[in-house]
Amino acid sequence: MPLPFLTADRAFDEAAETALPFDDRDQWRRPYRPGPYRVGAAALLLLLASYVLFAGVIVAMAADPAAAGACGVVAVLLIAVAMRMLRTGAWVSARGLRHVSFFRTQTVPWDVVVTARTVQQPVRWLGLPRTVQGQALILVRRDRQGEQTALLTSHNGDFLGRGAAFERAADSIEVWADEYRPRS
Repeated sequence: MPLPFLTADRAFDEAAETALPFDDRDQWRRPYRPGPYRVGAAALLLLLASYVLFAGVIVAMAADPAAAGACGVVAVLLIAVAMRMLRTGAWVSARGLRHVSFFRTQTVPWDVVVTARTVQQPVRWLGLPRTVQGQALILVRRDRQGEQTALLTSHNGDFLGRGAAFERAADSIEVWADEYRPRS
């Protein structure tokens, strides 16, 4: 019996072997898959949202529309948080690089990028205040007097315990930067 999700996974791995595997480079793409910690947390939030929605239906049948509405609002908020968690990360296109964090999104055109490189430095573990020694993909911008922004780290929700995946993602973003930023 064919399992289509396995062939899609293999197709992603085959496409990842070339740095710029996409035909339509104007479309925003994440050059890596979301990690298991990020997907697991989002799945748990969606599971919790389904329970809250089910509770809202039960409360609505008990003739308390205000409480049912509150359950619906809480469920929608949980779903929105889960979807935003899945959208966070670094996205690339021919127009630039987009860094999506939980509360804000920054888009940097390629002509502003000085360099994107991997460095060894203390990084935050799963976004928490605790820092550990790891690797980070650093973006240096021309318009911010050489300010460095960490796009990806080897210990965030996408790459914790997946060193090879971090290396592939960092290399891919570095190749996009080399391909599209103007030569000086």
